[in-house]
Amino acid sequence: MQAIVTVVLPVFGIMLAGYLAGRVRLLGAESSQALNAFVFYFALPPLFFLSLARFDGAMLGAAVDFALAFLATLFAVFGIAIVIASLLFPGRLGALALNGMSANFANTGYLGIPLMAVIYGDGAVLPAVLGSMATGVVMMAIGVVLVEADRSAGGSVLAILRRIGVGLLKNPLIMSAVLGVVVRLLELPVPQPLVRFCEILGASAGPCALFAIGLFMVGKSFTADLFEVLIVVALKLLLMPLIAYWLAFHVFELERFWAQATVILSALPTGALVFVLAQQYEVYVQRATAAIMISTVLSVVTLSIVLVYFGLG
Repeated sequence: MQAIVTVVLPVFGIMLAGYLAGRVRLLGAESSQALNAFVFYFALPPLFFLSLARFDGAMLGAAVDFALAFLATLFAVFGIAIVIASLLFPGRLGALALNGMSANFANTGYLGIPLMAVIYGDGAVLPAVLGSMATGVVMMAIGVVLVEADRSAGGSVLAILRRIGVGLLKNPLIMSAVLGVVVRLLELPVPQPLVRFCEILGASAGPCALFAIGLFMVGKSFTADLFEVLIVVALKLLLMPLIAYWLAFHVFELERFWAQATVILSALPTGALVFVLAQQYEVYVQRATAAIMISTVLSVVTLSIVLVYFGLG
C-alpha cells in the first residue's frame, strides 16, 4: 500500500494543481487545450522518437514473450470494450475507439515505471518501458487510425483511405515513431544535443497531460454517462488483470518476474494520454477524463490486492 500511495499521490497532486489553477483563473479559458496541444505536438513526439531510436533489439529479444502477452492483453480488452460499448452505448467509431482505449490503456509510464522500481528495484523497470511502448506507440496508432477513419466516414473507399493516410502523415506521434524506427534500423547515431532535447521535452509529457486534465475538470460534471464510465473502469481494473494473469501464467508461461509484471502493469489505471488523444480530436473527452480519475482512485485498492496476492510490497 505504501509503495502504491507513494506513486499515486503525486499524480493526484498534479491534477489538483491544474484544477486549482483553472478554478482561480490563473490561466486562460483555452489553457487546457493549449497545454494538451503542447503535449501532442511537442512533448510526446520526442519521447516516441528517442524511445524507438535507442531501443536495444537484444533487450526486446529477451522479453519478447512478455511483449506478446501484454499486447495480447491490450487487444483482448480493447475488443471486448468495443463490443460492449457497441451493444450498450452505440455511437460513432471514434467514440467506440476511445472507449476501448480508456479500458485498456494502462498508465505504464508515469505510474508503472516508478511502481516497478519501488517494488523490484531500479533495475526492474524494463517491463514498464516495453509496456509504455506498447500502449504509447501501438495503441495510440490504432486509436488515431480509427478516429481518422470515423472522420472520413461517408465518402468513397478511396477518399476514406486517402484521408486516413493524410491524417497519419500529419500526426506527429505516428511520424515521430516511424522516424525513430528508421533511425534504429539504419543504426544511425543520435547526436547528444538531440538526445537531451528529446529527454527534456519528453519528460514534460506526463506532468503536462495530468495538469491539463485538472484544468479540463473545472466546471465539468462527471455524473453524466457514469454507468458507461464505471463499466470502462471495471474492464480496466478487474477484467484486464485477469486476462493478463491467464495469458502470462497459462498461455505464454512467462518466467515468474515477467508474468507478475504483466499482471501488475495491466492492473494500472487508465493513462493520461487517452485524454490527450480525446481532446486533440474532441471525441469522448469528458468520459475519458472521468475514467482516468475514477480508475486512478480505485487502483489503490486493486493494485494492493494484486501485490498482496503475489506476496510483494
